[in-house]
Amino acid sequence: MKKLIGYFLQGALYTVPLAATIYVVVEAVALVDGLIPMDVPGLGLLIILSSLTIIGFLGGTLLSKQVFNFDKLLDRVPLIKIIYSSIKDLLSAFVGKKKRFTEPVLVKMEGNVERFGFVTQKDLTELGVSADKIGVYIPFSYAVTGNLIVVPKDCVTPVDGSSSDIMKFIISGGVTEIDEEE
Repeated sequence: MKKLIGYFLQGALYTVPLAATIYVVVEAVALVDGLIPMDVPGLGLLIILSSLTIIGFLGGTLLSKQVFNFDKLLDRVPLIKIIYSSIKDLLSAFVGKKKRFTEPVLVKMEGNVERFGFVTQKDLTELGVSADKIGVYIPFSYAVTGNLIVVPKDCVTPVDGSSSDIMKFIISGGVTEIDEEE
C-alpha cells in the first residue's frame, strides 16, 4: 500500500505542474478572447504574447532598479520569496542574460552508463560539500523537469556541442537532428 501511495504521489508530482501550467495558459487565452468583442480565433494568444513582449521591453529599457524594485519587495515576504526567486532563477537560466545551461557535459553514472547534463555550480563548499564535487542538472526526456545531482569533477566530461542542441537532444529522447554549423 505504501508503494502504491508513493507511485500516486510521484505521478501527481509529474502531472500537476504541467496540468496547472496548461490550465493557466488556456484560461488566460479564453479570458482575453472573452474580453475582445470580435470572434477571431487565436487573437487572445496573440494579445498575451504581444503584452509579454511589450512588458519585457519596457522592463528592460525604461524601468530601472531604482524606480521599480519589485524583487526587493518580494524578498521580504517569506513564502513568496522562495517561490518567486526559484521560478525567476529557473526562467533566467534558460532565457535571461545570465543563462546557466551553457556548459554541456557527459556524467559517468554507475557501470558504463553516461548521461547528458549541464554544469550549474562549480563550487558547492558554501553548502558543506567538498571542493572536488560540482552540481550538474540532468534534464528528463519529454518533460520540463530534471534532477540536480552532485558528482565528483572527475566523473564529468565536457561535450563539444552547443547547449541548445544538447538540450534538444535530451528533451527529444535522442531522436532530434543535431544541426551542423556551416
